[in-house]
Amino acid sequence: MNERQLEYFRRKLLAWKAELLSDSRDTIEGMKDATRNIPDIADRASEETDRALELRTRDRQRKLVSKIDSALRRIEEGEYGYCEITGEPISLRRLDARPIATMSLEAQERHERRERVHRDD
Repeated sequence: MNERQLEYFRRKLLAWKAELLSDSRDTIEGMKDATRNIPDIADRASEETDRALELRTRDRQRKLVSKIDSALRRIEEGEYGYCEITGEPISLRRLDARPIATMSLEAQERHERRERVHRDD
């Protein structure tokens, strides 16, 4: 992968991270503003369910930010774009679709097949 391509992915990852962090700040502000005493038990339960879903979504995004940071670190260390299992280059199309990918498509498919087999046990 050449320097121009690495810079493209670095910028893509940084923009994605900034968007996630912005969404997270908005959620925190929204949750602070939405804190209120709801007398109807059904409405309160609905609000709590919505809040739990939002928090679960934010937790997933927090984990995604960690993966983005890891990808950015791999770019800096010259390891970005190579499969951690086979050492082979990951296709640019795969990286464009999933810039945090750490495995080639073939390695990922093998990994998922093994997971499914072991999960059924």
